[in-house]
Amino acid sequence: MSLEAILRTNRVVPVVVLPSVEKAVPLARALIKGGVQTMEITLRTTAGLAAIEAVAKEVPEITVGAGTVTTPQQYASAVSAGAKFIVSPGLTPALAEAARAHSVAFLPGVITPSEVIMAMQEGFNLLKFFPASLFGGHGVLKQYASVFPQVKFCPTGGIDQQNASAYLALPNVVAVGGSWLTPKDAIEDEDWKQIRTIAQNSLGSILTPIAWG
Repeated sequence: MSLEAILRTNRVVPVVVLPSVEKAVPLARALIKGGVQTMEITLRTTAGLAAIEAVAKEVPEITVGAGTVTTPQQYASAVSAGAKFIVSPGLTPALAEAARAHSVAFLPGVITPSEVIMAMQEGFNLLKFFPASLFGGHGVLKQYASVFPQVKFCPTGGIDQQNASAYLALPNVVAVGGSWLTPKDAIEDEDWKQIRTIAQNSLGSILTPIAWG
């Protein structure tokens, strides 16, 4: 499955920070019950890689990706753990080379026009726009649609249930990513029912008004 196909499955991707491996599988199952079929587990904690591996093995019905990947070594480790896509907050020549060395799709991060052009020169036309809310958000992406018509985006950073629909209505936005679907306190309390409910409500309220392209 292509990266765009993965992201378009729900058009909403939970960005997950896990404090422990043990919470990964029940969290993934709660998201599936809520209708979410894709999740990004970040490598911001030491539990990240093991959590990806656990979800890939025990909850194969969800497509799990690795986020906050910043080195080729992390890229390779995430692929070995079972990640189906790789997400980075930025892009370096080394990361671009790592992406070419693996069959697992890569979503590099950009903000400025120069970074978009450099990503295009490296062969990437589907990009993460991060951190969206701090760098113009919806307004910038609306301008990028005419400046870079061949490029599509997945904005993250400051995206929530209230503003996600506005982003998704843009013609150059494939999906949005956000942590609102998996609140830190709900994960810590193992309140999987709450996470399932948030997922159901988010998909219902965000995607119903959106015309799917």
